[in-house]
Amino acid sequence: MNAPVRLLVVDDHTLFRRGLTALLASQPHLQVAGEAADAGEALRRATELQPDVILLDHHLPGVNGADALQALRQAAPAARVLMLTVSEDADTLSRALRNGAHGYLLKTVDSDMLVQAIDRAMRDHATISPEMTDKLVSAFQTLQVPPSPPVAPEPPDDPLAALSPREREILREIAAGASNKEIARTLGIAETTVKIHVQHILRKLKLSSRVQAAVMAAGLGDGR
Repeated sequence: MNAPVRLLVVDDHTLFRRGLTALLASQPHLQVAGEAADAGEALRRATELQPDVILLDHHLPGVNGADALQALRQAAPAARVLMLTVSEDADTLSRALRNGAHGYLLKTVDSDMLVQAIDRAMRDHATISPEMTDKLVSAFQTLQVPPSPPVAPEPPDDPLAALSPREREILREIAAGASNKEIARTLGIAETTVKIHVQHILRKLKLSSRVQAAVMAAGLGDGR
């Protein structure tokens, strides 16, 4: 038989913590190895017990759960941390996930979903309470807004003027969707030569991909 999943329950409300412990103890494959009522005690217990999963409340005395998460993961590197809290705050959610939480569950979660979340965490899969899904999307959209692109300089009257006749030929083939191999066959040159010309074209036109080159050529009427 597989060894039971060893849990550390961290919550400052004694009644909730003990009720949760009793609930989890009813699951044959789960074992509550320890409890803690604050972040400091949680760190000591995590270091001592090296649990498989830590169930962590956010609202703890002193240091809150989301901010204690990184220290807990250092104390027990193999442990997965599941936030189990009443907090529906998007910032708390995003901080917890950034700090390495394997899931974020509200205390309104039913027992089956909690057990499933623990099992999923053991497989390195995350679980987020459905009520937090929209907030998760909003939080990460806010975090990952890309910087504004730099303003491009005004292009010269003929952006293709710097290209040689051979490079213009190759650009027309690129705009027509031809691969390097097809271009080489059409122009009767080696494929490696085509690759070199393509690199020169991109450098001269200050582009990063052949798709951009094709679009520019089509827009200037040089791809027809």
